[in-house]
Amino acid sequence: MPRIQPTRPQREILAWLSIFLALFCLSWHFEWHEGLDEFIEKHHDYPLDHALLALNISGFLGLIYSALRIRDLSREVNRRLQAEKNVDWIACHDTLTELPNRRFLESVCAQSMSDQRTQESYAVFSIDLDGFKKVNDLLGHDHGDAVLKAVAQRLSSLFPRDRVFRLGGDEFVVLARRTGNPDLVALGNRIVSVISKPFTFNGIAVDLGASVGFALYPENDDELSQVIRHSDCAMYVAKKQGRNLVKPFVVSMHDELAKRIRVEADLRSAIRNAEIVPYYQPLVDLKTNEIIGFEALARWKTASGEFVPPSEFIPVAEEAGLIVELTDQLLRHACTDALSWPSNLVLSFNLSPIQLSDRLLGLRILKILGDVGLPAHRIELEVTESAIIQDAVTARIVLDDLVNAGVRIALDDFGTGYSSLSQLSSYRFDKIKIDRSFVSSFETNDKQDKVIKAIIALGTGLGVTITAEGIEEESQRQRLQDLGCDIGQGYLLGRPAPAESLAADHVSAGLSQRG
Repeated sequence: MPRIQPTRPQREILAWLSIFLALFCLSWHFEWHEGLDEFIEKHHDYPLDHALLALNISGFLGLIYSALRIRDLSREVNRRLQAEKNVDWIACHDTLTELPNRRFLESVCAQSMSDQRTQESYAVFSIDLDGFKKVNDLLGHDHGDAVLKAVAQRLSSLFPRDRVFRLGGDEFVVLARRTGNPDLVALGNRIVSVISKPFTFNGIAVDLGASVGFALYPENDDELSQVIRHSDCAMYVAKKQGRNLVKPFVVSMHDELAKRIRVEADLRSAIRNAEIVPYYQPLVDLKTNEIIGFEALARWKTASGEFVPPSEFIPVAEEAGLIVELTDQLLRHACTDALSWPSNLVLSFNLSPIQLSDRLLGLRILKILGDVGLPAHRIELEVTESAIIQDAVTARIVLDDLVNAGVRIALDDFGTGYSSLSQLSSYRFDKIKIDRSFVSSFETNDKQDKVIKAIIALGTGLGVTITAEGIEEESQRQRLQDLGCDIGQGYLLGRPAPAESLAADHVSAGLSQRG
């Protein structure tokens, strides 16, 4: 606690009291009061005794006033000191969770640099919640705040509260002192375990996960602030690889993080400047060889003329919260292009798995169709099994809204996800797409051939159209046609191309005859 220093008024009052006490002691020592008595007796005609009595009373009252004033000033000083302490606490703590914040963590880092002789060993854990954005979007920020408070309490049950920090949003840091040789991966898994337990608020259950990265101080760096950056880098790698993972820091992670930062910055600029555009790959009826539509595929061509693979920028868009803006932009562009096609051609468009957790997705898609003027029956939205399973309740609401409006739904990458038959019986799909991994090897792999036969038979029984992706050889096309597959897609039948490069017969007649 800071030492209380007397203010100037207090010092002045104390000085006057000291003078008064000194004079009183001197008068007592030299018996000035006896001389005063003689003087009053000699001049009894003057009311000096009354004057002295009044003077004494005034002095006594002044003494009382001074004491009260000192008390009031002391209280004021204490209130000011307490207010300063409160301001310092607020500046160094997160007001929602009451955990130390980033500023407090920076002071800990500064202190560690100035006190190298008593350097302690730490494991620094960076923690990011998996699925927290969905809580805010679907349940509201009140539930999100309640989740953050609960996470803070759970982490504080594992570590001293002054070593658990909330840096902002759903990001936490833990400084764990290392004694002996602890199993840090196991400790990280304990963090994941306590966060992964369901949260219940007002009868609503919330399931979250956690991505955890950790680094060692001083082994990974002799600056604690740098070690925290290392642990954050490891956390990013854990988050990218999946849910509920724990990753220790290794030096090579820096290059990956630097690349990700560059891609995100370039991606933001590309979206802002509408540099990512749809290319169109033909969908061909294998029985008639007619083009029945096109699938829109995102293509990003940089200023240098190089293409950035979708497998590289789509995950970054999802993680950076850019996927909604990017999807809306691409869909509007593709719908506008499709207006110039013959009315019998269908536009096929892929939805990101993360978007099926957004209950407003259907409304946004229907608004874009209405704005552009493209009939709902001319668009086909492709979703994966894994996307549906992530949030089955919301996915059902979104897909039902779209189907009821006349939009077609295709189940993409069939056979590579989860509970395929269950999904087919639970949702109203118009098409099943056989994943390219089956098509690439089914001619030489008898089991793969039987799988494709079974999928085609299943589609026939359910009255669902079957599309095969990844057709690159004439023999593959012929075999799929013989098996009864409805639609084909692949480099043999047509490569993705920009709208202005589509063959004239594609857009004028809506068909292309194979020779």
